[in-house]
Amino acid sequence: MAPMTSSLAPSIVTHRDPKGLKFVSIVEAAYNGARLSEEEAQRVNDASGLGDLIGTFIANNRSNDRFVNEEVRSSYTYPGEFKGPKPILEQIQSLASILGLDPTAALQHAHILPMLDTFVPAEALPYVGWYAVSRDVALADILGKLAESRRFCNWCCESQMDNFRTHERTARFMAEIAKSQGNSDIYVIAAQLGMRHRGCSVRRARERFAGNEFGLTPEQGGAITLTHPERFVCREQLHMDLPGGEFDDRGSGVRFGHASVLDFYGDWVRFGMASVGVVSDQYGSASAFLP
Repeated sequence: MAPMTSSLAPSIVTHRDPKGLKFVSIVEAAYNGARLSEEEAQRVNDASGLGDLIGTFIANNRSNDRFVNEEVRSSYTYPGEFKGPKPILEQIQSLASILGLDPTAALQHAHILPMLDTFVPAEALPYVGWYAVSRDVALADILGKLAESRRFCNWCCESQMDNFRTHERTARFMAEIAKSQGNSDIYVIAAQLGMRHRGCSVRRARERFAGNEFGLTPEQGGAITLTHPERFVCREQLHMDLPGGEFDDRGSGVRFGHASVLDFYGDWVRFGMASVGVVSDQYGSASAFLP
């Protein structure tokens, strides 16, 4: 007779555990930040539906299998001309020259970067390297520099340029990077340019993110393309979704249901938008990792 085996029941996290305390602290911060008067606080407390809202939020976020049908097998890779990230000091100097930025602080920070394997998941590590991105250069200015440097097509008309916003997750993680890298014109981030999430829709890629992973913005994708033009040189390559930015297509019934893309067609680099639910084996979401 085979020996009996016992299986351990999965542990249940409560509000008293560290993860539960973290969740409660977020609610606490939102409540305190509202600065309610006595009357407003009573009105909020008397309102119905809060438990349902929190329950729905937990149900929607307790697993990462949402949109699992929005994955397809992909064999597309980066073009052969792209050999990975250039030396980070070279990137910083190049980006500073192109955009008229001060490289001093970024050059100093580049000498104290942590080892990638101390914070990047093992399965993502082969695709991740250090990249220089601008801190607050406007998207229109970055796209303008791309247009000056090569054949470039912007599918987003000028009147739509104000329809972009940074995804909440990316904004939160970049705020942490800002704390560690200070008031620098250029930030250094550990990023991958699409291979990790190739064949996934943008919203599926967001579900797959590791705990310290976040999507690149169109500004960041554009900055990397300025310093690595060889990333986009042919049609039959892996193109780049940018899940760190959200685009509001005013003609759509869904607010901020689009994300930016950078791809190559003919002999043009193209910047445009696509629904976050679109699936293609030729596109992959670019992302970065917080040390």
